[in-house]
Amino acid sequence: MSTLLTATLATLVFCAPGYPGGAGDAQPLIDQFTNAAVAISGWPAGSLAAVYDSTEEGGLAKLGSADAVLAFVPYPFFVEHAAQLHLTPLVQADVADVGPQQRWTLVAKSGHVTGPASMSGYTILSVAGYAPNFVRHIALEGWALPSDVKIESTGQILSALRRVAAGEQVAVLLDQTQAAALPSLPFASELKVVTQSPELPVAIIAVVDSRVTAGRARALQAGLLKIGRVSGSADSLAPLRLHGFVQTKLPSQAAAR
Repeated sequence: MSTLLTATLATLVFCAPGYPGGAGDAQPLIDQFTNAAVAISGWPAGSLAAVYDSTEEGGLAKLGSADAVLAFVPYPFFVEHAAQLHLTPLVQADVADVGPQQRWTLVAKSGHVTGPASMSGYTILSVAGYAPNFVRHIALEGWALPSDVKIESTGQILSALRRVAAGEQVAVLLDQTQAAALPSLPFASELKVVTQSPELPVAIIAVVDSRVTAGRARALQAGLLKIGRVSGSADSLAPLRLHGFVQTKLPSQAAAR
């Protein structure tokens, strides 16, 4: 499908694995955002619908449908599946209290991890654990993990950090918001930051498999870069914890994958 003509054949898929929130709660918010994006981009009213999925499997299924023309996904999802889904980035999100980029932080038990080699036999838990390529090659680039390190997905970050503090062979890779909360934990003294990623995008809006014409893609990109700065449009962003969007700035190692 190379053109965007009818609402039934045009869907923006929001997918946020590892983060809380159900489709019922999210749907009114993403509908409001999608309507605002369509209006500011000059697309025909009603030409784009939106769906939400909080799981990797569900998101992949929705993005595999011929009506899925756009994806709004966390950067780990983009890294893991951009080649498979033929994702072309349009803009990256400027997220409230974080910004357009963030650092990921690897945390282990104090005194237990002295370098990458000392993590042999460990399990890394993270909301991004569904994206092992992101964890190994992007977030922990330069921190060469032993081949036997396992990477697992979890949304239960506090429980994972308690396991670290208890001395299990577990480390936790935290996003910027989660890392900022570390000092407030009663067992914070048991935890140690062992490495951090470079600054990486938080989330990406991308075209799926060239299913939007180049002209419409450019119009949407221009509209999204303005949204939030035009009177009234900010109302559609705040419920999604967004300030707006910026030009994509992908790390060179991700662009080469």
